[in-house]
Amino acid sequence: MIYSILCVDKKFGIGKKNDLLFHLPKDMSYFREKTRGHVVAMGENTLLSFPGQKPLPKRTNIVLSKDIDHNYEGCVNVHDFNEFLRLLKKHGEKEDVFVIGGASIYHQTLPYVDGVYLTKVDADGGAEVFFDNIDEIESFECLSESEPLEDNGYKIRFCYYQNHSKKDIE
Repeated sequence: MIYSILCVDKKFGIGKKNDLLFHLPKDMSYFREKTRGHVVAMGENTLLSFPGQKPLPKRTNIVLSKDIDHNYEGCVNVHDFNEFLRLLKKHGEKEDVFVIGGASIYHQTLPYVDGVYLTKVDADGGAEVFFDNIDEIESFECLSESEPLEDNGYKIRFCYYQNHSKKDIE
């Protein structure tokens, strides 16, 4: 299975200055719990935003970079989007794959995911980059939504959306 996992503000903002909008310990714990032991797939800028620009531990990290000279230690390095999609499909047949950013990767892979784990923050984070407003996409249905939780002064909800019109990766 292939999923996207991310946190959005109330305008579906996801980041600014190549960083997260909020520091949310409960959301980070949720992210670790969902992705640990699985495959995470991302664009190069997402990897570069991590502490020490190092891959996430206890996960297979797939990184898409348009620059063929950019290869990161401890990662599966890919330089072509179609090859990136094929790797998602290949891994997704055996284990869960989580697309973890950035905005362009989320947008381009959205038609191919089985579902989206979305943490919604009831605040405006002043974002520069945004996720598609999944509430307005007919093929996605919110199957679960947690009760509001307080996380570092913000109200958050953990939601899961299923994609009823998933496109096949060729």
